[in-house]
Amino acid sequence: MAGRLVLGGAPLGQPGDVGPRLRAVMAEADVLACEDTRRLHRLAQDLEVTFTGRVVTFHETVEASRLPGLVAAMQAGQTVLLLTDAGMPSVSDPGYTLVRAAVEAGVLVTSVPGPSAVTTALAVSGLPCDRFTFEGFLPRRGRRTSFTALAAEPRTMVFFESPHRLADALVDAAAVLGDDRPAVVCRELTKTHEEVVRGTLGSLAVWAAEGVRGEITLVVAGAPAGPADLTADELAAEVAREEAAGETRKDAIRAVVSRTGLPKRVVYDAVVAAKTP
Repeated sequence: MAGRLVLGGAPLGQPGDVGPRLRAVMAEADVLACEDTRRLHRLAQDLEVTFTGRVVTFHETVEASRLPGLVAAMQAGQTVLLLTDAGMPSVSDPGYTLVRAAVEAGVLVTSVPGPSAVTTALAVSGLPCDRFTFEGFLPRRGRRTSFTALAAEPRTMVFFESPHRLADALVDAAAVLGDDRPAVVCRELTKTHEEVVRGTLGSLAVWAAEGVRGEITLVVAGAPAGPADLTADELAAEVAREEAAGETRKDAIRAVVSRTGLPKRVVYDAVVAAKTP
């Protein structure tokens, strides 16, 4: 009899968000794969669940080596429950490689739906959420390049970011997307010290400069519809600001084109006109 892979949605902070189905699967699973065994035992204690299954770690440094054994267990008829530290496995957390391996092996993949920081932050942000894009963790380097590629994105954007990089990320976002772009920082969602701070990228960058702690989800409004209505002098000033931030002239013009939705020739001509005495 074939086994199965169950993706379990772990609470973001409040154990009470876990329903009876996850409790039952935790108690019955033959193998519990988790990011951190200490968090697993703490969660089981909070939920008053006793599990008898084998516990194995499953995080980015060991997942490749764990795949053959977990797939073999499922093919032997066992139920493998995958839990990450918080939220749904595979969503910027370990899980994708195991799901792919299970699918390729013909193993049933199912889930016990649970909390997700992505949809939770989106729902409380107050920004349009009928259509959105999840961009995961921002890169450590080249953030401005990433924001430039998203400058014309009309959908609300959701990012993960570490607290010690948040201030710099907001500065970069404001430089590329504009100081006045609406945004929301969600900190410690569902936990005791939950905080949702709404404002613009510019104002949030100032707020974050004082230091922020906890798990961070950043929600940014999409680009406004239609080309921006800017004068030639304003366009030239936008390009100059990009250059002052360290961009080359070419990249600065590209960033302003992406942000405003205007043709490249219009922005380029504005820069040339500004340089002409």
